[in-house]
Amino acid sequence: MTLDTEHSRSPPVRQPAKPSSGGGGSTPGPVRRNVPGLALAGIGLGLAERVHALLPAVPMLTAAVVLGVVAAHLPGVRPFVRGRGRVGLSTAGKRLMRAGIVLLGLKLSVGDVLGLGWATVAMVFGVVLVAFFGIWWLGRKLGLPGDQPLLIATGYSICGASAISAVSSALGKEDDDERLAADVATSVALVTLCGTLAIAVLPLLHQPLGLDTVQFGRWVGAGVHDVGQVVATAQTAGPTALGEAVLVKLIRVAMLAPLVAGVAVAYRRRVRGAAGDRRRAGGRRPAVVPLFLIGFLAMTALRSTGLLPAGALDAAATGQELLLAAALFGLGTAVHLPTLARSGARTAVLGLASWLVIAVASYGGVLLTT
Repeated sequence: MTLDTEHSRSPPVRQPAKPSSGGGGSTPGPVRRNVPGLALAGIGLGLAERVHALLPAVPMLTAAVVLGVVAAHLPGVRPFVRGRGRVGLSTAGKRLMRAGIVLLGLKLSVGDVLGLGWATVAMVFGVVLVAFFGIWWLGRKLGLPGDQPLLIATGYSICGASAISAVSSALGKEDDDERLAADVATSVALVTLCGTLAIAVLPLLHQPLGLDTVQFGRWVGAGVHDVGQVVATAQTAGPTALGEAVLVKLIRVAMLAPLVAGVAVAYRRRVRGAAGDRRRAGGRRPAVVPLFLIGFLAMTALRSTGLLPAGALDAAATGQELLLAAALFGLGTAVHLPTLARSGARTAVLGLASWLVIAVASYGGVLLTT
């Protein structure tokens, strides 16, 4: 697998560190540099929680991205976002996201996956492959900039915002790469929007498509992006459909590990094979197996032991959502709407086409295996 990114992208220009205005003339330490931006991310998290409480149909992660974009364009906040708060917001978008992905592993157990049978596992694997490579190819043909084709393909085929952030972290680029942060935020917004629309549209297709309860649940699990959106969509057909949907969805989550590892290996080879690319990546190579991915697998293994009480799992699920929301707020602040508008039509076309690709692929897979 080869990864084509925007070849014209130039490395961020690093300005010399400026002395602190304090009497000592020394630069602030990393903790002090991160505090302002992390504090703003915390405020954004609180606002996202409030929006979700007032409008339950709006996922907290969606609200966090939107609020980040708004903060980046508010006249009174924009200078802070682009200046003093930038370091902490970038840290939130990278570090907190990785921590949330590690906790995501606690939603998955090997026993649940095997309980569905190998035919269903193979079906989900096939749907993920078709959706990932089909959407990625289409995005490149449409000429979307940067890493957007790769990230959008990942979000649609695996598990929305979590998968997009996991793959972006596996690329081994600089933590302050604003182009990548903007690509991530754009991809998350698009995938989240289409997943939210699925909550309203898919239940209307339950009867017209001739699906029974089990089939509908599996179709939702294989075709809807975020876990929360899967739950909201499948519960309209009752507890049986909901159970099937969540289990199928968790199989898709399990595909996150091999996909991220594959992207890391492919990107590593591309960087190693071209000296210019390596210089553009800041001289770093992505790890073959990123540390946060090892953490994800470790949490899955821990969940599979059955030793963790329900209270601990609930607390981890809450912590995971909070970490991801704060991270997505930070990523949202990197979005520049005038730049996004220049590729808006192509991005919208890819979003709708991607939604159709995974819906059709998952529908066919469910009919073949049930």
